[in-house]
Amino acid sequence: MTDTRAFEAFLLEYQDMVYGTAVRLLGNRMEAEDVAQTVFLKAFEHFDQIGASPAAPGWLKTVTTNLCLNHLSRYRNRWRFFSELNRADAHTVDSRTGDRLSGLTAEERALDEALMKLPPHQRVPIVLFHFDDLSYQEIADRLKISVGKVKTDIHRGREALRAVLR
Repeated sequence: MTDTRAFEAFLLEYQDMVYGTAVRLLGNRMEAEDVAQTVFLKAFEHFDQIGASPAAPGWLKTVTTNLCLNHLSRYRNRWRFFSELNRADAHTVDSRTGDRLSGLTAEERALDEALMKLPPHQRVPIVLFHFDDLSYQEIADRLKISVGKVKTDIHRGREALRAVLR
């Protein structure tokens, strides 16, 4: 039986990391909240193994990333169709709501808001490369696309970020 107080402390320690990873990958606050809840349900199921493990942050980040990538691939057509509708919600993560970004510097906040404006095919590889430290090959394998497409999407995403941040 899982100690609920220990799990609550675990959740409080890692909730920002899990949510931050999900919102950067998905670009949508509400969907990121859903994924974060699923991650912590899985963590609760495996808490006896991961609760005190030093590998817990890595496990959480991997589960979060995999759930986000599954979500994106499952709903790829919906993302294309509703991208303009979701875009307004996607970049309201911090300044008006005071969500998890409230502790970030102005530069970090601007970068996060700029990331939310990118289309998923550019945002996801950039997040996996710069925030999760995956190689081009690892990103290509995860997304089931070519390394050339990964490089192109990261390059174009960086250019779009530069334009937005100017």
